[in-house]
Amino acid sequence: MLARDVAGEARAGPARDGIAVVSRERDVAKSGRAVGVIPARLQSTRLPRKLLLDETGRVLLEYAWAAACRASLLDEVLVAADSPEIVSAVEAFGGRAILTGEHSSGTDRVAEVVARCCGDVDTIVNVQGDEPELDPDHIDSLVEALENDRGLQMATLACPIRDRDTLEDPSCVKVVVGIDGRALYFSRHPIPYVRDGKAETLLNGESPWLLHVGLYAYRRDYLLELTRLPVSPLEQLEQLEQLRALQHGASIGVRVAEHSAVGIDTPEDYARFVARTQNSREGRAA
Repeated sequence: MLARDVAGEARAGPARDGIAVVSRERDVAKSGRAVGVIPARLQSTRLPRKLLLDETGRVLLEYAWAAACRASLLDEVLVAADSPEIVSAVEAFGGRAILTGEHSSGTDRVAEVVARCCGDVDTIVNVQGDEPELDPDHIDSLVEALENDRGLQMATLACPIRDRDTLEDPSCVKVVVGIDGRALYFSRHPIPYVRDGKAETLLNGESPWLLHVGLYAYRRDYLLELTRLPVSPLEQLEQLEQLRALQHGASIGVRVAEHSAVGIDTPEDYARFVARTQNSREGRAA
């Protein structure tokens, strides 16, 4: 299924230099509360302190937070911070941050905040803080997926692969999805394997390959259960955390969108984001 467009009007909230926080009316009714949590770590190997980079006039983290706030099916957006510096930055732009302990993964950091602060919440969305151009519709699509199928423990996003470089890059994770829209397997390898035919032809048409996008929605109780499970053999082989859930029998719904947000992992990624932001401001001013 495609991540469908948002219906209804936007209600504008406070704007900060072009970063508007809005809520939008949707026809879909939620049976329980949904909260977005952004795991935020100060240090990063390839781009140190990237979440606090501010060449645009706003720290990078604020863009992801503002995008999550625009998702109409989230009741609140929290930041799970690993340092007081992150907490201070979040509070400076009007967000709410919770200082956590040391964790080996963002999922564990999110789970700590959920266990401490989200006792009355049904759905948790793990939002990546280094994706400043995140589409709020994608968050809403995952919340809807769990709302519409009570048999799912998790939901995640994918988009079609259109080029060979992405297909063959092991850092670009592929997902195979069943007829019912549930994940069958995730891999760094190009799956499915095409025995007959040329990859270029398929990539230019109805591509059979899906790029997994690291946006997740969880049922609250399942997230807490997942983080207590041991690392699974497939997870260890592929170094993919989502395989722990799959190998332990979880049903993971996959929504397919036409595009995904661009993650900021390197100085070059950030420079391109700064340029896009400046061009957008100039376009609005023209």
